[in-house]
Amino acid sequence: MNYQEAAIYLQEGENNDKFFTHPKNAKALAAYLFVHNHLFYLMELITALLLLLLSLCEAPAVPILRLGIYIHATLELFALVVVVFELSMKMRWMGFYTYMRHKRTLVKTCVLLVQFVEAIVVLVRQTSHVRITRALRCIFLVDCRYCGAVRRNLRQIFQSLPPFIDILLLLLFFMVIFAILGFYLFSSNHSDPYFSTLESSLVNLFVLLTTSNFPDVMMPSYSRNPWSCVFFIVYLSIELYFIMNLLLAVVFDTFSDIEKRKFKSLLLHKRTAIQHAYRLLVSKQRPSGISFKQFEGLMRFYKPRMCARERYLTFKALNQSNTTLVSLKDFYNFYEVVGLKWKAKRNREHWFDDLPRTAFLIFKGINILVKSQAFQYAMYTVVAVNGIWILIQTFMLQGGNFFPRDVPWSYIVFLTIYGVELLLKTTGLGPIEYLSSGWNLFDFSVTLFAFLGLLALAFNMEPFYFIVVLRPLQLLRLFKLKKRYRNVLDTMFELFPRMASLGLTLLIFYYSFAIVGMEFFSGVVYPNCCNTSRVADAYRWVNHMVGNKTVVEEGYYYLNNFDNILNSFVTLFELTVVNDWYIIMEGVTSQTSHWSRLYFMIFYIVTMVVMTIIVAFILEAFVFRMNYTRKNQGSEEDNGIVLEKEISKEEMAGVIELYRRNCAASEIAPLQKVIAQMDKYEQTSMLFLGRRSRTKSDLSMKMYEEEIQEWYEEHSRKEEYQWQEDVFPSGNRMLSSGLRQRSQTVI
Repeated sequence: MNYQEAAIYLQEGENNDKFFTHPKNAKALAAYLFVHNHLFYLMELITALLLLLLSLCEAPAVPILRLGIYIHATLELFALVVVVFELSMKMRWMGFYTYMRHKRTLVKTCVLLVQFVEAIVVLVRQTSHVRITRALRCIFLVDCRYCGAVRRNLRQIFQSLPPFIDILLLLLFFMVIFAILGFYLFSSNHSDPYFSTLESSLVNLFVLLTTSNFPDVMMPSYSRNPWSCVFFIVYLSIELYFIMNLLLAVVFDTFSDIEKRKFKSLLLHKRTAIQHAYRLLVSKQRPSGISFKQFEGLMRFYKPRMCARERYLTFKALNQSNTTLVSLKDFYNFYEVVGLKWKAKRNREHWFDDLPRTAFLIFKGINILVKSQAFQYAMYTVVAVNGIWILIQTFMLQGGNFFPRDVPWSYIVFLTIYGVELLLKTTGLGPIEYLSSGWNLFDFSVTLFAFLGLLALAFNMEPFYFIVVLRPLQLLRLFKLKKRYRNVLDTMFELFPRMASLGLTLLIFYYSFAIVGMEFFSGVVYPNCCNTSRVADAYRWVNHMVGNKTVVEEGYYYLNNFDNILNSFVTLFELTVVNDWYIIMEGVTSQTSHWSRLYFMIFYIVTMVVMTIIVAFILEAFVFRMNYTRKNQGSEEDNGIVLEKEISKEEMAGVIELYRRNCAASEIAPLQKVIAQMDKYEQTSMLFLGRRSRTKSDLSMKMYEEEIQEWYEEHSRKEEYQWQEDVFPSGNRMLSSGLRQRSQTVI
């Protein structure tokens, strides 16, 4: 019984790995197990981060982190050798033919070869040359196992590109038309530098699309003829307010469709993985299902750290038919059930049920109090009054020292109220139940920080005064009052992991553009560098005397440069915000070439794609949750997925006997503990609760419930057709169809 191979199929289904990479022999299996190991994943991640962080030390380097060429080139070669080892293990696992079919790994190999050659050249010559290919180092990070979400984001960005490019071409078409029109209308005005040539017309209308140079770009022509404003109003109305919003709508629609197709693909991929695993697990003696012994063998490889009790509870949760075997229909729920965390259901309703009657009545009263709506609304009122008081205090403050030497009485009063609330909830609900709520955890954290802020003020610990600023976070509790706000916050918390991966995706683009920017524009921007440009004032640094004092007139834009990777990231973020970004572009262009504008324009378009995807993602998630809430009105999903299973003493004794014959005594201990607990409370059975958080996949299963059945039927037909292709030649397909029809007639 190949439990290990079945576990590998299930892991491939969970990780969305292609089945053609499945290990085909013992040699490939050994390499597969080596590659699919957390230590290997960690090695991949550390190597990728080392290669990325070398940009801090390579010229142009951050001054305090500068390393000699020999040192950073040696470190780079060492990291690349580790990558060679990683890829050689993957080739050993996949085989050469499959390795060449795996596009991402093939791209990584090509980048590795280029990086290797360049690192050797740098080491031999002992001098750095123009290395734009350093921008490709982020591929090593993207290929890491821990960056799977980033790969999905990049895939969705590329899938969203066709409709995006269509609308972008429409936008650029109108821009060219208006640039030609603007050149003919305004180039005769010699005081207007924005439309003096067709190139300047195109550039300034591109900048106008971001509204960064508006109304400056309009004023020279507007001063000469007031009717010229019609040109700019029409241009902005078409480009900014119509086409840009149309772009968002098209990307949102495409993104929603991609999300649905991605869910369908992953669902069917998991279903196929389950089918492969099921075929390996069923025996000839029992072809109708999987016994617990077989399931237990599977889980030893799929989840080695899962204890014996949880294995049996997972098997029982899968076994909806309550027989000794898990059928294929039941086994299809494997991924939904295997993530449950099991705990014995408490025999007592409250933590204080076993206390003496007087203490029981006191704590029962506190429990009723903290669960009452009156108590909740009283605390909301306190939070609102506290917020208003903080606002008034802040409004009355003047510049300078914002923190008083003495602790304000209001601080003590409100903190005391929050402390009493925390104490009442902890005693009334019990620490475990209190801390099981996300909102209670938030209240506890904010109250704890407020107490630390009180200590900072009382003992005059100035470095910790920033903690006092966190007090207004209590106001977030008011969002619980309105259901729409709760939905917004729930969506935000659901999106946080995905938003983190989208942020990392944006940083990867930043890294690539930062490397290119450093290679071409390092050292070109400095004080008084752009005196021939119309943005010279932004870079001017002049000392002059006013009376007896020296006054410095300083334009700070020379700080927005590409002199090292950190400065480049700050500059790129400013370009992303687009406010006055053209000043940075014109400053660099005045020192280099007018072709430099292409770098900034391409960066704007790329960030526009990524930011539009992020906005579309937020919209899709919020609209999806609203639709789900409307479709499932009255259902409560705040508690996540909860499953209840009952185990009798006889069942547990049978499981212990099975483990006693095949396993170590340490694995039997958790099972014996369950029987001991039953004996303690004189029970013949015990209830267990399995819990896990609700994911978007669970919500999608409900949203697309009707369509999912159609997907399954379509998937079954495709599999049957594929089976016929594999078993029967094309010429014999009619024969196989006739045989199947005759067999159905006989039945």
